[in-house]
Amino acid sequence: MENNNNNINSICIFCGSKKNPSYESAVKELANLFLEKKIGLVYGGGTVGMMGVIANAVHDGGGSVYGVIPTWLAPVETSGKSIGKCVLVKTMHERKKLMYDASDAFIAMPGGFGTLDELLEITTWSQLGIHSKPIGLLNLDGYFDGLLTWLDRAIKEGFISSGLEKMWVVDSDPKSLLEKLKTYTPPSGRALRFKEDKI
Repeated sequence: MENNNNNINSICIFCGSKKNPSYESAVKELANLFLEKKIGLVYGGGTVGMMGVIANAVHDGGGSVYGVIPTWLAPVETSGKSIGKCVLVKTMHERKKLMYDASDAFIAMPGGFGTLDELLEITTWSQLGIHSKPIGLLNLDGYFDGLLTWLDRAIKEGFISSGLEKMWVVDSDPKSLLEKLKTYTPPSGRALRFKEDKI
């Protein structure tokens, strides 16, 4: 995907299993954009919280929904029938790997520890050169401002190489974020020496 016109047919969404109503309208706007642009949704398979909001919106609009969830976590993050196609796996790592395999890009929305874990792992894989897929932050109401402040400090203190902040495409507007993902070019300075078989 190292070009200026990324072919994005599916996007993996990292988001919470809990819900904040103040973000719902923007999440539904993103879902409508998926439908308009015929982008498939890949996500963690839950039916509750923000996961449920976007999955139901895409599915109800006739879009493609592909969820992946560990069998033991399903009773916690699902409520009743699954949405779209849902694959049950044994481990969290298997979940992340299948979500990665099925996606052309990634977007993190407001969420908790799990959302941050998924975002940082997929970012680390990019830093190591395992992939060059676009990674977006939907920064609703400045939700990720604190994380971006940490990133800036980590670069200033030498823990992260300067320029790697460009691995994250950041915008508060869903439509603008999708356009930026489409034209994303991976920054220089990544390892570019490891392959997908190292995941």
